[in-house]
Amino acid sequence: MSLENASKKLTFAFCTYNRAKRLENLVSAMRAQSCPIPFEILAVDNNSSDTTSDVLKQLQQLPGPTLRWVHEPNQGIVAARNRAIQEAIDSDILVFIDDDELPLSGLLETVVHACLSEGAECVGGRIDIDFTDHKRPEWLDDELLGFLGALDHGKQAFWIEDSSTPVWAGNIAYNVAIFRNDPALRFDRRYDRKGKTIGGGEDVMMFNVLLQQRRRIRYRPDMAILHAVEPWRLRRQYFLEVHFLAGYRGAVNDFPVYHRTYLGIPPFLIAQIIRQYWQWLALACTAKHSLRQAMNVSYSLGQICGCFSRWKNKKLINN
Repeated sequence: MSLENASKKLTFAFCTYNRAKRLENLVSAMRAQSCPIPFEILAVDNNSSDTTSDVLKQLQQLPGPTLRWVHEPNQGIVAARNRAIQEAIDSDILVFIDDDELPLSGLLETVVHACLSEGAECVGGRIDIDFTDHKRPEWLDDELLGFLGALDHGKQAFWIEDSSTPVWAGNIAYNVAIFRNDPALRFDRRYDRKGKTIGGGEDVMMFNVLLQQRRRIRYRPDMAILHAVEPWRLRRQYFLEVHFLAGYRGAVNDFPVYHRTYLGIPPFLIAQIIRQYWQWLALACTAKHSLRQAMNVSYSLGQICGCFSRWKNKKLINN
């Protein structure tokens, strides 16, 4: 370790809610990481109601890198992630992993190299889906795995220039200086996810902001994690609900204001969902890619409901 790196510090963080049974394996895998600079493990308990706090207290006593944990009473992944930023504000690098994941060997070494040697301000890596405990459904095509959090942009590292190759908060690291120098740069509360609910999108919004700010974003395939998927996510209904909520939140929060609308809904959305519905019917007859098209219909329906909700709330405020 160089003298310069010896003064650096990394915080390896995860936010957790009611997954006490997973924490021992997670923390053990985090502690097993080799890292060229000193690192701590930070657990943000997002108001869990199970034995999470007891498990974390026990894990604190075990040897290895320090485990520090804090209780975040404000429910929601956004509050938890922003609390992690606050707790790590004096570190040089902040690495996020989710509580249903396990880091693969070399993750922290890759992060440190990307941040300190390559100059990355944000670095994300590969996310593989773990089907060890739950069988992969036959209908779950490879193209759908991304909606379960899978991410693989190939075997070569590269600089990310646009939104076509995103990186997600389940496996991501930041140069903490970007947060220290800009107190307003935090995860967007409009795209929150509370408890075991689905949806969210706070990491998408953060990624988009970093792109707009022209931050140096790096993809490293050797920064890899294994993501376990709960069985309730391995159902077609889950994919439809995720897309509906994505369309709804996008329409409520970021949709342009159109002058020509009906109950707040621009006419092109009506035409769009009718067209997509007929496309779904055609595919349903052959059972080919019908789920993927149904997801498009669900997303458009979410947009319509979001536009109506925004119009209704504005009308109530004006009255």
